[in-house]
Amino acid sequence: MSDASAPAAGARSAVRHDRRPAAEPGADADALLVVDIETVPDETLMPPPEVWARDKFPKCAWHAVVAVSFVQAEILRDGETGLEDYRVTACRSGGEAGWDEARILRGFWRHFASGRFRLVTWNGRGFDMPTLLHRTMLHGISAEAWFRRGTRWSGYGNRYGGAHVDVMDEMSGFGCASRLTLEEAAALVGMPGKLGEHGSLVADMVAAGEIERVRAYCETDTMTTFGIYVRHAYLAGRTDAAAHDRAIAGLQDYLELERTRRPHLGAYLDAWRRLSDTRPAFVVDRDRRGG
Repeated sequence: MSDASAPAAGARSAVRHDRRPAAEPGADADALLVVDIETVPDETLMPPPEVWARDKFPKCAWHAVVAVSFVQAEILRDGETGLEDYRVTACRSGGEAGWDEARILRGFWRHFASGRFRLVTWNGRGFDMPTLLHRTMLHGISAEAWFRRGTRWSGYGNRYGGAHVDVMDEMSGFGCASRLTLEEAAALVGMPGKLGEHGSLVADMVAAGEIERVRAYCETDTMTTFGIYVRHAYLAGRTDAAAHDRAIAGLQDYLELERTRRPHLGAYLDAWRRLSDTRPAFVVDRDRRGG
């Protein structure tokens, strides 16, 4: 994957609490990798229309990957409390717009193997990761890091192990309650969501040669997922209010620095700030407007 320069990170404020929480699953990770993918149907694998209607959602293996995007954030831990800070270092899509699926997948797995990541997704256990793995298998590519890291109790494939946090799954109590859409969860934390785009439009965008629009849309979903994850981490006691706000402010600072070069990030930030009048993104000072 090609890399992009990240803005300089601000100094981290110390966090002090009286009690150190119990060790978290996935506590050996040193960065978050918040991943989202976009796909189009692979007609070469799908059964004929009389067997599988084209208005029915295809199985994971029948989705060709056209974009993989992510937010990456360093995990900083307080030495006394064990609580976490999340410092955004990148928000981007893998590879280049002209890459084919096999090259996108090779690039993703190289990057995935290069760090000690806590993977964060939205419905990633039900769609994104099975799709990536099935399509990787189709192309004869290895995903060794996915299977070899951790144990049977703590690896990426374990639903409760902490190495892969599917935020949608956790917020539903692992299926005990209704699952929210990403747009619905974004509304809870004052984030703008999809800005008029939708996964159902991706195939038409690709057919029209608008792959950069697809990649931009995919990146906005990773930003939204990151924000929801940070709020849920505060809810769960993995971080505190001040660190939550530092993470959100850090993402906003990143978007501000990148807006000239990547206008879709600036558009997302502007929409986010407009929402702050009714639902602030910060939890320490609810009157803060993000400007």
